[in-house]
Amino acid sequence: MAIDKSQKFITLVRLGYAARGVTYILLGLLALGTSGKARDGATGVYDYLQDMPLGTPLLWLVASGLLAYALFKLMSGVANIQNRDSDAMGAAKRIGDVASGIAYLFLAYAAYKFATGGQTSSAGSGAGQETAQPVLAFELGAVIIGLVGLGMLVAAFMQGKQGVTGDFMKHIVGGAPRAVEGVGRAGHAARAVVFAIIGWSLLRGAWFEDETVVKGLGEALLSLRDSGTIYSLVAIGLLMFGAFSLVTARYRIIPDFDGSTLKPSLR
Repeated sequence: MAIDKSQKFITLVRLGYAARGVTYILLGLLALGTSGKARDGATGVYDYLQDMPLGTPLLWLVASGLLAYALFKLMSGVANIQNRDSDAMGAAKRIGDVASGIAYLFLAYAAYKFATGGQTSSAGSGAGQETAQPVLAFELGAVIIGLVGLGMLVAAFMQGKQGVTGDFMKHIVGGAPRAVEGVGRAGHAARAVVFAIIGWSLLRGAWFEDETVVKGLGEALLSLRDSGTIYSLVAIGLLMFGAFSLVTARYRIIPDFDGSTLKPSLR
């Protein structure tokens, strides 16, 4: 029997969760090790993958998966395909979805550039600065950066809430490993910390129209290095979030939707 377009997209979204898992696991490992690649965040991870055997095919899979995941998050925010509530909390979740979708579009593009050999990890300005600089060049660039920053702060709040409540488990089907909730709680808490740092840096960058203060994922994490134990705990938490994402790729409930209306299918 032929697989419909919705099912194909769901398969790609699952690949996206797996790609997200690989990104966070390697970022956590790089941060806990001695490699300077951790400063570049996801681009450092992709640079690391580029040097591995079969790295290019893996990068193509990561890029494809992250693109599908980004589209899923954007549709969650714009078209509400996850059936978020219509109250203030539901609106906050959708804002966070859009911010997350935009962030993963950049990650997908970075993975694509490495897959095509068009990019190598930069030893100069950080990933956050490289992303913010062309946006700030636009007339309304500061407004865009500021809105994304607000979205990241909302996403940070939602991540922290899920770390405390374990609310994400309602999206996980039965049969998942028992440890998934504890690992997921730790991972969401770690992401809340780095998302808050990124969001605040974006707001500062928008206010001062200065890309040099904007932090990417790796830079946000490494900004905690002087805190010692907190840095290690957040790095381990991001690694655990990667492991959670790999499990999520298998057990996440992903709604079907009508491709013509982008509305979820109730079944």
